[in-house]
Amino acid sequence: MINVIAVIIAIASVLASLAHVGYLALLNNAANKRAGGAPVAQYVRGRWAVAGGTTAASLLAWLFTAGPGVMDVLAIILAAGSGAVATKALQSTQARYRSGG
Repeated sequence: MINVIAVIIAIASVLASLAHVGYLALLNNAANKRAGGAPVAQYVRGRWAVAGGTTAASLLAWLFTAGPGVMDVLAIILAAGSGAVATKALQSTQARYRSGG
């Protein structure tokens, strides 16, 4: 039962990390096409390490779910942490560049 929980948390973590990577990619693409987008492109370059690190950690957590029972606990801890960091980073980036609608 704990393995199922670990897998669900790991998958959610991967999705959160990939959402952050995707948002940064969209921002970078828009910044490169727009005149005066250099500050945004520079910001995005500074955020790739966080996005890559959280994605790698969440994938590692998912890999841990294939191991013995104690690995499931480690997977839950790693996935929850990387998912939380990815979500917080995505929210801060969205808040920074959200248009006033």
